[in-house]
Amino acid sequence: MLNHQLDLMYAALSDGSRRTMVDRLSRGPATVKQLAEPLTMSLPAVLQHLRVLEESGLVRSEKVGRVRTCRLQPAALQAAEQWIADRRAGWVANLDRLEQFLQEEEQ
Repeated sequence: MLNHQLDLMYAALSDGSRRTMVDRLSRGPATVKQLAEPLTMSLPAVLQHLRVLEESGLVRSEKVGRVRTCRLQPAALQAAEQWIADRRAGWVANLDRLEQFLQEEEQ
């Protein structure tokens, strides 16, 4: 399940327009209109990108009246951070063993 969620998240972040939206949302909630302002695409295209971000779990939106407000979901990013940290811990341990081996070989 976690790998599937990570796949969706990384696929969502693979697009520059979606990264622009995530960057904007990292500063606080925004309406769809606000997210669309810096982008050179139609509003339906922006909504398609937002759907991908929502399906990945990175963004949640709420519609009140005619205004849809989007918010970043930090917990989704924490899963990716933990996955990277776990990989990094393994790499560091391997490099530490290599360093120890090389020092022993020098002596």
